[in-house]
Amino acid sequence: MAAANEAALPAEATTAQNLFSLKSPLGNKLLLGLGVAAVIALMTVFWLWSQKPEYRVLFSSYSDKDGGAIVAALEQMNIPYKIAEGGSAILVPANNVHDVRLKLAAQGLPKGGNIGFELLENQKFGVSQFVEQVNFQRGLEGELERTIQSIGAVQAARIHLAMPKPTVFTRDQQKPTASVMLNLHPGRVLDHGQVSAIVHLVASSVPELPISNVTVVDQNGNLLSENGVKDKGANNLDPTQLKYVDEMQQNIIRRVESIIAPLVGAKNVHAEASAEVDFSVIDQASESYKPNPTPDAASVRSLQNSEAQTLPGQGAGGVPGALTNQPPVPATAPITTAPTPGAAGAAPTTTTNAGVVTTTTTTPPGTTVTTPIMNSEKNTTTNYELDKTVRYQQQPMGGIKRLTVAVVVNHKQVVDAKGKVTTRPLTDDEKTQISDLAKQAMGFNSERGDSLTVVNSSFMPDTVESFPEIPMWKDPNNIETAKEWLKNGLVLLVLFLLYRKFLKPLLNKLSPEKQKEEAALAKMAQEDQDAIVSLSRGEGGVDGEAGSAAGATAAERGYKKNLDTARQIAKENPRVVASIVTNWVNE
Repeated sequence: MAAANEAALPAEATTAQNLFSLKSPLGNKLLLGLGVAAVIALMTVFWLWSQKPEYRVLFSSYSDKDGGAIVAALEQMNIPYKIAEGGSAILVPANNVHDVRLKLAAQGLPKGGNIGFELLENQKFGVSQFVEQVNFQRGLEGELERTIQSIGAVQAARIHLAMPKPTVFTRDQQKPTASVMLNLHPGRVLDHGQVSAIVHLVASSVPELPISNVTVVDQNGNLLSENGVKDKGANNLDPTQLKYVDEMQQNIIRRVESIIAPLVGAKNVHAEASAEVDFSVIDQASESYKPNPTPDAASVRSLQNSEAQTLPGQGAGGVPGALTNQPPVPATAPITTAPTPGAAGAAPTTTTNAGVVTTTTTTPPGTTVTTPIMNSEKNTTTNYELDKTVRYQQQPMGGIKRLTVAVVVNHKQVVDAKGKVTTRPLTDDEKTQISDLAKQAMGFNSERGDSLTVVNSSFMPDTVESFPEIPMWKDPNNIETAKEWLKNGLVLLVLFLLYRKFLKPLLNKLSPEKQKEEAALAKMAQEDQDAIVSLSRGEGGVDGEAGSAAGATAAERGYKKNLDTARQIAKENPRVVASIVTNWVNE
């Protein structure tokens, strides 16, 4: 009856029963296949988890508007991303950082939160001139901020422009001013040249903006521009002057050590120099006069002599008027009769009284001629040159006011006849020789107040500062490497165990060779069971000894047959035999 019912069932129902029956061959294969798939899926998930991509920073310190635009672009490009805690940075896989940055840069991201001249692209109709001027100023400030942020050390920049209103009156005109606020990257500073470049860049971008009206300040409130430093006074040195002084000192040290090193050895001399440099610029004009010298030593500029003679009574007089102012009558010389030669008393006589010259000539007896009295006046004017000195003197800056040099020389090494090296202090002559050489090398000037000190002493041996060696297990680099190796080793160990304990046995059961092996073992077991059954039946016969002999013979024949079958299988398929032996060993 049961057999008939089983025959009446359709083939599909039988297949379904075999499929869902755990003891049927088909159900066993289905379970094995599911187990293999589950193990492979588990291994894949574990491997992918261990190979989780490393994320790196794409952008940081961005505005909310730029952050939203960047996230939208990443989602559009199907690139995974993460936002750091607090939203301070956007992270992407390490192998996509540079590619994503280039793609976002092509889209103009990030904009940096600064508004440039694109503010003027969407001007509304009917805006006032004041609004246009404000938008232009905002756009100019934004463009300058973007330009300054392109400098490597600058993280962010903010610029404020003060643009005065134009006027037609010259006295009311004012120059524009600019204030620059710089936010530098951590650990970065700007040198004098970079600050000057920023000042010139801003001044060149704004019309009629002088360099002195540009102020640059960093995020710590330090004034970086020069216009504020100059107002503090001339005693402050700028970095260029400090560099000049340092280079001068190093040059003096190098010259002193190089001139003394051949005498005592390069490592046996050490020098230090201190220079006082005058950076003041002096323009001097002086005009000096010496005391008046004697007439013999003085130089005559001009000499004027005047002489006048007048007759008595010919002075100006009379009633004022035209007749009185008539030109004088031409002078007539008095007629004097020449004396007779040989006559006595013929020689003239000249008398001078109070500047009036009277000449009397004696004529022969009975005749006397008197010459009129003349008034004579003589003036002499002499002008001498003034002894004056005019001097113009200009003293350039950078002059040395005073030099101070200190030299330390090690004891001199002496090698005796046996080759033993000893040290001894320098003699006075050697010290004097070294001092003279150092003075010549440094440019010693006693009038300037320079000083030189040479000390001879034994040098202490160089001691290398020893730091405690970090144990291998405390070294951060070794710790990170050990963690990485441990992680990879753990992953490989888990994968190996999954393969060894689960995947390989399931695959062996599903392989054709394993199925043949199991069939052969089942066949051998069935034959052994038949042999045992036949032996048990032979024991129930009439003749017990004959039955036992016949059972033993049947058992021997079955054993021999099984042994031959095993040998045949080993020859034909040795892998099956090896797998059986391996299973025995594992069990």
